[in-house]
Amino acid sequence: MNIKLSDNFSYGRLLRFVLPTVVMMIVSSVYSIVDGFFISNFAGKNAFAAVNLVMPVLMIIGSFGFMIGTGGSALVAKTLGEGNQEKANRIFSMLITVVLIVGLSLSILGFVFIRPLAMMIGASDLIIDDCVLYGRILIASCSLFMLQNCFQSFLVTAERPHMGLVISIIAGLNNVFFDFLFVYVFSMGIAGAAIATAMSQLIGALVPVIYFLGPNKSLLRLVKPEIDLKALRLSCINGSSEMMTGLSTSLVSMLYNYQLVKIAAENGIAAYGAIMYLSMLFMSLYFGFSIGVGPIIAYHYGADNNKELKSLFRKSLVIVMAAGVSMVILAETLAAPLSGLFVGYNQELLDLTLNGMRLFSLSFVLSGFNIFGAAFFTALNNGPVSALISFMRTLVMEVGAVLILPIFLGINGIWLAIVVAEGVTAVLTGTLLLKNNWKYQYLGFKSVSKTGSMY
Repeated sequence: MNIKLSDNFSYGRLLRFVLPTVVMMIVSSVYSIVDGFFISNFAGKNAFAAVNLVMPVLMIIGSFGFMIGTGGSALVAKTLGEGNQEKANRIFSMLITVVLIVGLSLSILGFVFIRPLAMMIGASDLIIDDCVLYGRILIASCSLFMLQNCFQSFLVTAERPHMGLVISIIAGLNNVFFDFLFVYVFSMGIAGAAIATAMSQLIGALVPVIYFLGPNKSLLRLVKPEIDLKALRLSCINGSSEMMTGLSTSLVSMLYNYQLVKIAAENGIAAYGAIMYLSMLFMSLYFGFSIGVGPIIAYHYGADNNKELKSLFRKSLVIVMAAGVSMVILAETLAAPLSGLFVGYNQELLDLTLNGMRLFSLSFVLSGFNIFGAAFFTALNNGPVSALISFMRTLVMEVGAVLILPIFLGINGIWLAIVVAEGVTAVLTGTLLLKNNWKYQYLGFKSVSKTGSMY
């Protein structure tokens, strides 16, 4: 039976609804990891270092799609909860059009300026040409990347999470096949890996466009777009935390690479790249859950169903914290074989990566709480609070930690920076959840409002 946003959710129903989105995000991470595997093992560690150096630039360009997807889906789901499906479709159609226009514009700018950008973030003469080659191919397809990210959220809002999963699997298998063909069989190096990724993004963007353009039984459909600056502004504000996460994570990655180059040269960048690929796999569970549960929360908030809102908040916290403990145990147990997939061909690099992974993975126990906290406020259409959590988590705390800790702990300080950042941010997230309960009443008890009265 199809699960609807308007349903009352038990643990089982909630997990069944979000599971396709979680698996979708994991699959997306897996085919990104496959890219790294083929590049590292068949194009060499310098090519692998080049890809990881330029990747933050690509993520910054693509972060606009995350913002519109998460922020827009929260607004559209809230509008559906208010009973206005026609307005929801108009907003949805406008947002998809905006993403396409912005994506094409950024493709042109990025293609022209990728070389000076790569040099600015520390590309050496040894890897600069690989950075430019890989970057230009994927920048040319960034509008597809943005649309793919958008539709991951909107398919959930349309009550079609299983469709999102199927599309993701097909795109992932396409990427794996062409990685094997281009990188391994035809020895096309990073150019082959970039082309394979772009082809998978085409599937992830084009199939949902065709689905939503035609008659369908979902809650959403692409119609003639109308300019609605208020809806666009609200979508951007709602999704500002996801935009901040993308921007901050990319900027911090550049800082990590800068610090690691000073301590361990190209080996440091390669080790960090392997850890990021593995971390992406574990983090995809949190992001998938947050994307999956967000439209449900937004719908019931729009429908003024406070009882279900409290239930969703409580159940989500239990799931996220249980997942956090499980993932730390799993990551510590599998650190050696997973690290070996990427850098097993070089013992020195393997030892460096393994040590980093075991320290870095300690952050998983709290990162889910912070990611969900930011996503929860996005779903409540409270973009400023959501953005504050993301800004502090991915930029302020982590930048401070990665600059200060290596002074005292050397390279271990770089790996532990994320642990410290997540711990401090968890205190902030908890404080903001308590502080804003007076407005939304999701904690199940009354709290003092800003005026001092009890709700």
